[in-house]
Amino acid sequence: MHDTARGGGPGGVPGRSSGAAPGAGPGGTPGRGGGPAEGAVVGERRFGAGTLSRAAALVYSLLVVELLLLLTTVPGLVGLVLLNRDPSNVPLAAVCLLPLGPALSAATYALHRRQRELAGLSPARLFWRGYRTNAAGVMKLWAPWLLGMTVIGVNLGNFSAAGVPGWWAALLVVIAVAATLWVVNAVVIASLFTFRTVDVARLAAYGLGRFPRATLANLCLLVVAGGVVLTVSEAVLALLASVFAAAFRWNARPMIAEVTDKFTA
Repeated sequence: MHDTARGGGPGGVPGRSSGAAPGAGPGGTPGRGGGPAEGAVVGERRFGAGTLSRAAALVYSLLVVELLLLLTTVPGLVGLVLLNRDPSNVPLAAVCLLPLGPALSAATYALHRRQRELAGLSPARLFWRGYRTNAAGVMKLWAPWLLGMTVIGVNLGNFSAAGVPGWWAALLVVIAVAATLWVVNAVVIASLFTFRTVDVARLAAYGLGRFPRATLANLCLLVVAGGVVLTVSEAVLALLASVFAAAFRWNARPMIAEVTDKFTA
C-alpha cells in the first residue's frame, strides 16, 4: 500500500506542544523588546511555511504536474483535437484517451503527496514515481471503462438507426455517467493504495453510495468538463487537467480516510 503519513502531538493535536507559547515570559506573558524571547520566535520560523508561500507551492505543483500530464498524453490529445465530432470516430477517440488514465493517476499521486512548503517541493519526482508505480494497475480499470464508453457512444451516435425505444437512450446516459463517476473513484484509489484490481473496483462502487456529497461534487465537475468540451475545445480541458485532478482528489478525502482506516494495516 502507498502509506498515508499521519502524525500529531500529545493528545492528538497535530504539531502542538504542551508548553507555553514561544517567546513568552513567566506566566505566559509575551516577551518584549529585542531580548532572547523575541529571538526564539524568529529562530523557529521555517522558510516557506507562511500562507502565501503555501499558495505559491500549490500553484507551482499544479503547473509542474500539468506540464508533465500534457507531456505524457500529448500524442493522444493531438489526435483527439484533430478528430471530427462524428459517431464513427468514437473508437478512435477512445484510443486517443488511453494514455490519460496513467497520467491522471500520476497527477493524483503527486498532488496527494506534495509538500506544502516551498523548501520541500518535488512534484516532478512524485509524478514520475506515481506513473511508474500505478500505470499498469490503473490501465486495468481505465481500458475497460473506455471500452464501455465506446460501446455506449456508438449506440447513442447511431440511435436513430437502431430502432429502439427512446427510454433506452436515457438509460445509456445514466449508465455512462455512473460508470464515469465510478472510474474517478477507481483512479483515486488505485493511485494511492495497492489493492487487487477487483478490490479497487468494489471500493470505487462502494464509495459512490457511501459518500453522496463527494459523488455529487464529482458529478458537478464532470458537467463543467463536458461544458468546456462542448462549448470550447478538448484542448482547453487538457490545460485544466491538473486542476480537475486536484479537485477530484479533494472530493475523495472522506473516501481516502475510510479506506485507510478500514482496509489497510
